[in-house]
Amino acid sequence: MSYPGLYAIVVHRLAHPLYEQKVPLIPRIMSEYAHSCTGIDIHPGARIGPGFFIDHGTGVVIGETCVIGRNVKLYQGVTLGALSFEKDEHGRLVKGIKRHPNVGDYVVIYAGATILGGNTTIGANSEIGGNVWLIHSVPPDSKVYNQQPKPLIRQAGTRMARPKRKS
Repeated sequence: MSYPGLYAIVVHRLAHPLYEQKVPLIPRIMSEYAHSCTGIDIHPGARIGPGFFIDHGTGVVIGETCVIGRNVKLYQGVTLGALSFEKDEHGRLVKGIKRHPNVGDYVVIYAGATILGGNTTIGANSEIGGNVWLIHSVPPDSKVYNQQPKPLIRQAGTRMARPKRKS
């Protein structure tokens, strides 16, 4: 019961209906208070299905127009955010459009992943690996991971060769 993800989700479940009823300010105050207590920032406008779970949680950001399906699991540092505001033909910001991604049912998103954009959808039963950056949709039953970099390994007591100086 003391888990920060659980606290943030409970506050969201209370704030979201108030947001939908256009109650001014109170839903946002509720979500900001939960954010200050947990490090988890869930906009009260986000639509989140049942069985949602946030593991660890610090640094999670879920935007206003995000739609999350059933039984979705997020780890710490996940961002479900927006790209920059679109502009109209006069250079003015276009507001009131969907700016945050959709996440299908039974999706797992690992630590540090960033998923952006209102046209981005993560298909059901997908896994998004740690530190993945996505601005495009992913079909159902997908696994998205970064390629493993080749680390430089140096044994203790050995020195790396230095470049020769030019005279």
